[in-house]
Amino acid sequence: MSKKPATDLRDDMEAEAGGAPAFAYCPLPGVADEMVDNNNAVRPVWQNLLAALSRMPEKELHDRFARADRYLRDAGVFYRAYGAKGASERSWPISHIPVLIDEREWQSLSEGLVQRADLLEQIIADIYGEGRLVQEGFIPPALIASNPEFLRPLVGVKPAGGHYLHFLAFEVGRGPDGNWWVLADRSQAPSGAGFALETRVATTRAFSDIYAETRVHRLASFFGAFRNTLQNMKEGGDGRIAVLSPGPANETYYEHAYIARYLGLMLLEGEDLTVVNDKVMVRTVAGLKPISVLWRRMDAAYADPLELDQHSHIGTPGMVQALRAQSVTIVNALGSGILETRALLAFMPTICRELLGEELKLPSIATWWCGQESERSQVARNIEKMVIGPAYSRLPFFDDNGQSVLGSTLRSTAKESITDWLQTDGHKLVGQEVVTLSTTPAWVGGKLVPRPMSLRVFAARTEKGWQIMPGGFARIGSGADVAAIAMQSGGSAADVWIVSDKPVERHTLLPAEESFTRNMPGSLPSRSADNLFWLGRYIERAEGALRILRAWHGRFAESADPSEPLLADVSQYLAAVDIDTEEAVPESLLRNIDSAVYSASNIRDRFSPDGWLALNDLAKTARRFRETVSPGDDASHAMTILLRKLAGFAGLVHENMYRFTGWRFLSIGRYIERGLHMTRLLGRMSGPEAPDGALDMLLEIGDSVMTHRRRYNVNTARLTVTDLLALDPLNPRSILFQMNEIHREVEQLPKAFVNGQMSPFFREAMRLHSGLAVMTPEAMNEEVYRRLEQELERFSDLLAQTYLG
Repeated sequence: MSKKPATDLRDDMEAEAGGAPAFAYCPLPGVADEMVDNNNAVRPVWQNLLAALSRMPEKELHDRFARADRYLRDAGVFYRAYGAKGASERSWPISHIPVLIDEREWQSLSEGLVQRADLLEQIIADIYGEGRLVQEGFIPPALIASNPEFLRPLVGVKPAGGHYLHFLAFEVGRGPDGNWWVLADRSQAPSGAGFALETRVATTRAFSDIYAETRVHRLASFFGAFRNTLQNMKEGGDGRIAVLSPGPANETYYEHAYIARYLGLMLLEGEDLTVVNDKVMVRTVAGLKPISVLWRRMDAAYADPLELDQHSHIGTPGMVQALRAQSVTIVNALGSGILETRALLAFMPTICRELLGEELKLPSIATWWCGQESERSQVARNIEKMVIGPAYSRLPFFDDNGQSVLGSTLRSTAKESITDWLQTDGHKLVGQEVVTLSTTPAWVGGKLVPRPMSLRVFAARTEKGWQIMPGGFARIGSGADVAAIAMQSGGSAADVWIVSDKPVERHTLLPAEESFTRNMPGSLPSRSADNLFWLGRYIERAEGALRILRAWHGRFAESADPSEPLLADVSQYLAAVDIDTEEAVPESLLRNIDSAVYSASNIRDRFSPDGWLALNDLAKTARRFRETVSPGDDASHAMTILLRKLAGFAGLVHENMYRFTGWRFLSIGRYIERGLHMTRLLGRMSGPEAPDGALDMLLEIGDSVMTHRRRYNVNTARLTVTDLLALDPLNPRSILFQMNEIHREVEQLPKAFVNGQMSPFFREAMRLHSGLAVMTPEAMNEEVYRRLEQELERFSDLLAQTYLG
């Protein structure tokens, strides 16, 4: 059958769409395409999607894409990009057109990946066990001994559950002949599964109608099966399961928090853990609690500064010893990153025949390790068709930030120097055949254009063996160059639909049984409690500053004289707490809001997307106002807007946050800060020497003007203001109200009672509360307020010593 010219493809599309307007699409010559076969005919699995797209006006398409973008923006999906100017958070770059693959083809691909996963398990077991592959010459000794990913302290350490590998990812590409290749194995700490879920959700927001009728395999069953596997690894007992993250600075931290939240796991960092009697324990507000399973998302060398990388600040000393004692299971085992070594791809076919007694079902990209004379000569003779790169690199050449050299781009003199380079440093280098990846449609500039792509496919060990995620995500190049696939180079991600010709099951992570067990939330890690406590304090500190600034600028707008006694006195007070009234939106206010955002960023797994969006919106608005607002009426109005946004955030937290230990630390932080705020103001502005108008300003700052008018049939006076703002137990702005709430929350905390008696911390809360509860307005003076301020500060320190150390 003769091939049609690429330009005729439009006619095929129009015919399939019933004559409706269609998109011109011109596949690249000599390159396999996911949507179009070798005869330039649209593959059957794509026809439904393409027909639907062809019927849509361009505006409808843009509206659909906007829905997907809005979802990702509202969900706060981001990755961290690193460049010359440092790190920055970027929105997840979605390519809106999904990649469609027939279920039968996917089944064949999955079989090859399952075989490869079994092979990798046997290889890693041999590397850290008998070492037969090296002894018998299947792997050159240098590739192991000189490999930075070979962790000698782990030799002979057998994993508790018997398996080294539990969760893998594979970079897979289709070549010009239409066959799939493995471009790279991901065994260290494979990332992207959470992003695949979010990409799926965003894409279905854009094409919900098409998705519903296309019979696409769901992803939930894959995660449900792996979660069950993690639960079974506990082998009884009270050990916990956690995701171990390097922290918010990691480029995929969002995914760590998302996966932990999605699967109901704790999200921990190295500093949360300690090793006691060869057991891994997590520091919680209720004391040390055992950890049974850690899903590791940090590179192995950083996990234990005692036996591995001594410069690591994110690991846990003693982790390797706990592994020797088989008291904890780590997913994947420490040292498994060596399987990602690029040069290892050259030896996979012979290793497969030796260990499994069969050929690789899914070949690797052609690779030659240049530490051997014949391979070195092969690479030198075919330099035009080669990519030369680091042998120990764990990244495919299009992902390695320019460390690899493309032979076809070199001049003759440069090729001679490459030959010398191969001769001198061959053991450090590999040659790989230049990859021509298949293309897939991407929406660029108002039309469908072919872009190179690779798949990231995930495999999880379950009770039934390896299970392949029915999809994953595709990395789409920003241009025709394969190197543009990398996210850091401007690439994007597309959903992958595995399409069946039969109805597919609809899976969910919710239990199917009618009966259930209500599990109490797990113990709160001390670091999480610390961040929640300070989030509460920073938010309340910002609110207090906003209320004072609004009152000050409102009066300044009327008098335009900052030397007026009341304005001058309040300015002096604000200057003492690092707030400059000459700035409409002081820098210190922005610092408090940014500190709240930072605290929240450290507990993303415990923070709702709505709350995160509201907090970031507050920060962005405050920064915009700093550039545009001037002192006086404009500033007063701006403070009102910021207060409303802050109230919106506080309302989301109050209405939606589960009332357990984390809520209590957040609330206690707010109550302490509000109590300090009102104590300082009353000590400054309610005394006999306070300027005229100070009491009225106090009531405005305390949001109690109307309450004062109803409660007291007199004009503002020192005693009535003191009674309302200091001693009224029903006023949510009063000091006593904060003490009541602190006492109530502290009583519910772990360790409030020790051996049936009040703990020193709870006793201090009782003393603070009762000491203020018996006071009268007449007895409240500047000295009392000063002492109360000091006691509240000491109480905060005592909380930190009791729970956050």
